[in-house]
Amino acid sequence: MSDTHDALTRRDYLTYGSAAVTAALAGCSGQASEATTTQTQPDATTTSTPDDERYTATLAPAGRVSFTDPPENVFTVLLHHADMVVALGHGEALNGMYNPEGFGQIYDLLLERLPGVSVDWSVLADTWNPDKEVLYELDSDLHLEDPALMATMEAWDSDDVEEVRTAIAPWFGNSLSRNHSEPPAAWVDQYQYYTLWEIFEQVATVFHAQDQYEALADIRRDLLNTIAAGLEETDQRPSVARFLWRGGIWVYPLNGPGTVRAHTRVFDAEDALADVPSGTQIDMEALVEADPDVILVDGGLGPNWEATKQELYDEPTAQGLSAVANDRVFPIGVRYGGPLMNLFQLEMIAKQLYPEQFGAWPTYEGGPYPDIADAQQLFDRQRVADSINGNV
Repeated sequence: MSDTHDALTRRDYLTYGSAAVTAALAGCSGQASEATTTQTQPDATTTSTPDDERYTATLAPAGRVSFTDPPENVFTVLLHHADMVVALGHGEALNGMYNPEGFGQIYDLLLERLPGVSVDWSVLADTWNPDKEVLYELDSDLHLEDPALMATMEAWDSDDVEEVRTAIAPWFGNSLSRNHSEPPAAWVDQYQYYTLWEIFEQVATVFHAQDQYEALADIRRDLLNTIAAGLEETDQRPSVARFLWRGGIWVYPLNGPGTVRAHTRVFDAEDALADVPSGTQIDMEALVEADPDVILVDGGLGPNWEATKQELYDEPTAQGLSAVANDRVFPIGVRYGGPLMNLFQLEMIAKQLYPEQFGAWPTYEGGPYPDIADAQQLFDRQRVADSINGNV
C-alpha cells in the first residue's frame, strides 16, 4: 500500500476493514474477507493516535473505519445519507449531495415543522457523477456514500474509488440496499443489505451521536407501535397504486424489501400494480384496469402539487378511476429519503390510507408539510427537533 496519502489525508483514520475491498481494488492480500467484522491493524504511516482515543463504525461494503473526532466536512450523493447527517445535528458538515436545490426544497417542507432545524442547501455541490477532481477540491473528512455505487457511475471506476479512499478520506455508506440491487463484481463477496435504520445506526456511530440515534429510534418505535395498533382495529386493506407522475405513469412497488419501501410496506396494503416491474412506464388505461382505491404520487409533496394533481385528473381516461372519483389521490415525498423523511412519510401515509384509524390527511394545496394539530400528530415534532439539536 502506498504511503503517499499520509500528507493528503485531513483526518487521522484507519483504513477499511474489508480485505476484499483492498484486495480487489489495491492488489493487497493475506487479510480476512468479511467486510462487517474484519479487524484491521493501524497503518503506521497514517496514525499516531492511541487506540483508546478512537472510535470505530462498520458498514458493508466499506468495512470498518475509525475516527478521533466526528467528521466536519462530509461528501454525500444519495439523499438518505444527507438526511442522516441532518438528523444527527451535523447539517452544517455537508459539502455536497445529489440535486441539492431540488431535494433541499423538498426537505425544507419538512424542516418547517421542526423548531430550530435548518440547512443551507445553496452552498452544497451537486455530486451526482462528479469529476474526481471535485472530490479533491471538497477535501472531505468523510465520503458518506457507497463505494460500490460510485463505481457504477460513468465518470468512475474501481481505481478512482480506491484513489479517493487513500488520498483524501474513507468511504462509508450503503446505497444498494435501496432496491437490493446487484453490486459490481469487485464488491459482491462483501456486500450486505441493511434496513434504513440499520444504516443510520452505523452513521450515527461515525458522528459519535448514538444518543441522537437512540432518541430518534425511540420516536420511530413509538410511531410504528401506533400504526400497528391502528391496523389491528380494521380488517380493511385498500388497494394502492404508487407511481411518479411526469405527464406519464412510472410505477414503483409498494411492498417488498429495500429502503425505498420503508415508508409503505408497513401498512399491509394491497399493491394494485404489484405485477408491474419497478420503474416501468404504463398508460392510463392500465391504471384504470387496476383501479386502485388510493393513489400515492411519488415526489408530489411541494408547491406544484395542485398543478400535478389537476393534470392527472384532467386525463380523460382518469375519470374512470375510483381513487379520482373519491378524491383519494395524495402526494408523498421522495423514495430515497432517510430517517427524517421516513418519520414524516409514515405519518402522512397512515392518514392517507387509514383515515378512520389515524385521522384524515388534511387538505393540501402545496407548500410546507401540513401544520397538523398536536392531538392529531402521530409523532412529536418537538421531540424530533430536540434530538437533532442535541437536547437528549
